Amino acid sequence: MTAAAPVEKFPALEAVPGVIHGFTGRVAGLDVQADREVALCRLDGAHTAARTALGVGEKRLVCGAQVHGREIALVDENTPVPVAGVDGLITASPGVCLGIHVADCCAVYLADPVRRVIALLHSGRRGSELGLTAAAIESMRGDFGCDPADIVVQLSPCIRPPLYEIDFAALIVAQCRAAGVTQVADSGICTGANVARYYSYRVERGRTGRMLALLALT
Repeated sequence: MTAAAPVEKFPALEAVPGVIHGFTGRVAGLDVQADREVALCRLDGAHTAARTALGVGEKRLVCGAQVHGREIALVDENTPVPVAGVDGLITASPGVCLGIHVADCCAVYLADPVRRVIALLHSGRRGSELGLTAAAIESMRGDFGCDPADIVVQLSPCIRPPLYEIDFAALIVAQCRAAGVTQVADSGICTGANVARYYSYRVERGRTGRMLALLALT
């Protein structure tokens, strides 16, 4: 049996009722010095085992194609995967587990425990500059009636200055604040400065693995 990838959790999301989340780290001893698709194939067993250990193995995993844009999809158990052309996923379905792969970009978790709506975003420099997080908050408000004041936002580890030119995590936080979100937590961790725990596209020159962010409703 394949060993599960290490999974960390964030206190801000652990405090949200009705939500399951996780963020996988580097799998020790696994050779991922390859292009993205090969690396993901090698990680598949460890990521599948991590989903099972997290308790979301029976839910349908829905991932986006991740094109570094600002498009968002509303998804459920019947959505074809991967969802083409999107970097953001929103659902109110407890039968779905949202998934985003990152290796320096930020996985942005959004959870509204009042409306029971969740979103998961892949936001790097371009997506952050295009306002992906702001678009997701607006979609949660417009499509599900979410009040931004009820939404809890968590930023995953991502690359940060001085190892990257701009602090796009700060852009994400600013978009949350401007949209009326008051509950914003940032891990504050730089992936590039912690390659023993995480994969870093920049530091490892593109030939590396991916962390898997997971978010689901109970």
